[in-house]
Amino acid sequence: MPDLGKYADAVLSAYAVSLVLIVALVAFSVMRARKVRRELSDVEGRRG
Repeated sequence: MPDLGKYADAVLSAYAVSLVLIVALVAFSVMRARKVRRELSDVEGRRG
C-alpha cells in the first residue's frame, strides 16, 4: 500500500464510492437485461 499521507482518507473513500457505484451499475444492468429478455420472450410467445 502506498503512503498517501494526509490524503489517505479522501483517496480511499473516493475509491470505495467509485467501486460501490460500479457494482450498482453492473447489478442494475444485469437486472434490466433479465427483465427485457423475459418481456421479449413473452412477446415472442404470444406472437407464435
